[in-house]
Amino acid sequence: MQLKMSYLITLILLNLLNSCDSVIKQTPKTKDLDLLINQAPKSKLLFGIPVDSSRVIEGKIKRNQTLSAILQRFGVSDAKIHAIAQASKNIFDLRKLDVGKKYSIVQKMNANKTVNYFIFEPDLESFVIFSLGDSVYTRVHQKKIELIEKSIATTIHSSLYETIIDIGAPPVLVSKLVDVLAWQVDFFRIQEGDKLKIIYEEESIEGKPIGVKQIIGVYFKHFDKIFYGIRYSVDQIEDYFDEDGNSLRKTFLRAPLNYRRISSRYSGRRYHPIQKRYKPHLGTDYAASVGTPIHSVGEGIVVEAKYGRYNGNYVKIKHNSTYSTQYLHMQKIKRGIRPGVKVEQGQTIGFVGSTGLATGPHLCFRFWKNNKQVDALKVDLPPSDPINSKSLNDFLHEKNRIMKKLEYLSFKTP
Repeated sequence: MQLKMSYLITLILLNLLNSCDSVIKQTPKTKDLDLLINQAPKSKLLFGIPVDSSRVIEGKIKRNQTLSAILQRFGVSDAKIHAIAQASKNIFDLRKLDVGKKYSIVQKMNANKTVNYFIFEPDLESFVIFSLGDSVYTRVHQKKIELIEKSIATTIHSSLYETIIDIGAPPVLVSKLVDVLAWQVDFFRIQEGDKLKIIYEEESIEGKPIGVKQIIGVYFKHFDKIFYGIRYSVDQIEDYFDEDGNSLRKTFLRAPLNYRRISSRYSGRRYHPIQKRYKPHLGTDYAASVGTPIHSVGEGIVVEAKYGRYNGNYVKIKHNSTYSTQYLHMQKIKRGIRPGVKVEQGQTIGFVGSTGLATGPHLCFRFWKNNKQVDALKVDLPPSDPINSKSLNDFLHEKNRIMKKLEYLSFKTP
């Protein structure tokens, strides 16, 4: 009897073990679970909005078309349109639905075909979501901008601009290159056969290039002389340096003379004391005594030195491909200052007077950047200090990294 009982217990235990083994075998392993999770269908998103069970209608703004007119076509009530107009105040101006700009409508696939969202794209960098569901709101979002490192290497075959265009590079690289090497290279004297390498960061949204953020490194061979430009940040200020850590920029004097006061500032609309009318004043007036010496704010070449009916005795100096300055209403121009003459920073070029259209002794100082007059008191002039000793080792490491990349680039002739 005892033997029979032991036999029965053994059978029961074996069955239990087999059933447990069966359960264990049916339980997916961790790896299999991950696979199942990864295979789960992902929601389809439009600007971060799930649209799996929705209909998306795309269009472009037509002339004189309003948000109200668009939404009414899709059955949105006047009350809801009024609510979204209120929600848009101080967030997005509904009058700025520019012709030709793209919009999307997200519509529920229900009997009423309810519009949940209206999405407007005012430009490449942003989009505006107008929520028309249970929660009514307007939000402006910035699209994610990706930075992609790119490079070019080419031999100049005509002008710099034409060469850049012919190799399919962004034209904006020309102005950015001029900004980097403006003090080292006379870009008006570029010749066929000059060689150029540039490493730069391209801005891209959704795989489409939208611009160039900045140049990282430059190699330029001009008249058999090689120039380098290395981007480096010192105390959180971006600047460009040569291979020895010297700044590629040169500073200007903040003021071209010792003056008593600023009598008139740069303005788009100033009342002219002689002409008795409002007109732009694209310079800075420094009041000073007659005969006060006027200095060139930077080294450069004199391009004009003469008398003009309105400017009186004046001098204009071209400092490089980017910057030019002009000095008006002089009592007289200093002897020897004439077109073609090179002047140094701080050199006297004339003396304060009131010639031309002027009511009293002063200097009208004008400043050009990239052939456009700008406010001399606000223009952003980069520092010209070399890399400090504290940052030198780090700079040298960065310089070697960039120069090695430039070295590996091969020249291509368009």
